[in-house]
Amino acid sequence: MSTDWRRYSLNGETMGTRYTALFHAQGEPDVPAISHALASAVARVDRQMSTWKPDSDLNRLNAAPLHTWISVPDELVTVLAAALRVNQQSNGAFDITVGDPVDAWGFGPGERSMTTFPPSALASQVRLSTRGTLIIDPRHRQVRKRAPFKLTLNGIAKGFGVDELARCLESFGITRYLVGIDGEMRARGLKPDATPWVVAIEKPCRGAREVMGVMELSDAAIATSGDYRHWLDIEGQSYSHTMDPKTGAPLRNRLAAVTVVSSSCMLADAWATALMVLGETEGPRLAQERRMDALFVVRDGLQLKEISIVGGQLQAQVQTR
Repeated sequence: MSTDWRRYSLNGETMGTRYTALFHAQGEPDVPAISHALASAVARVDRQMSTWKPDSDLNRLNAAPLHTWISVPDELVTVLAAALRVNQQSNGAFDITVGDPVDAWGFGPGERSMTTFPPSALASQVRLSTRGTLIIDPRHRQVRKRAPFKLTLNGIAKGFGVDELARCLESFGITRYLVGIDGEMRARGLKPDATPWVVAIEKPCRGAREVMGVMELSDAAIATSGDYRHWLDIEGQSYSHTMDPKTGAPLRNRLAAVTVVSSSCMLADAWATALMVLGETEGPRLAQERRMDALFVVRDGLQLKEISIVGGQLQAQVQTR
């Protein structure tokens, strides 16, 4: 049997985009079985956590009566519990109860009902916090709601899907890989030539795809939240798909993108959203406080300013075009 390393590339459709899996393996791996397992892993996540699938487990929970325990799969329990933790640790910046505003602004499966920015009365209304209104019983795999809201996992489900791709490859004994869904990526090990995996950091330009820089990745995950992929133009104003939990309206601050590196892609995904919501001052402050690795890109007129934090330490503030 050959001990030479061979490179494999598998991909497919999921969650309205595509997943990829690049890996190196020795011998003769069962590629058809690996391909099937990868497709099944992301399909399971989509089937459980999609707001676009009427029969998903998430939508079943959304439709459930208040104060009623609903049985849900292990994976969904894991993601909901992680979402509650990040919600608490980010002081409410990451909030999965914003499904109704997401739909109202046309970023979900429902029809858009908002045509202008909401009046000041709505903008100043403080929404119910996720904490205390969503109760999870991990032991019995049950969840119940204590307030009428619609859950959305758009800020965490893709990251979890990437982690599932990683777990899938590792179940086949593969330890050198780079997996991703859209811009969320996770890497393990080094390539056979002892170099790390290289991922591109996209420049936050609407309507075009440009590389702003690259990052070397090994035994870590990366995720980006930004205002340049999904947005609406209404009466000459652009609105980001990311909701501000405090207003129930699209986020309005100077951050163009936030990239987070973490141990899991699920956490990187959630924290990228949370830091994006917190803005250019509070976001970097919390990233430093929690000793995170994060890159903030701020719109400064026609320029972009990068704020880089590594291990909780401010590394640089650089003005770029």
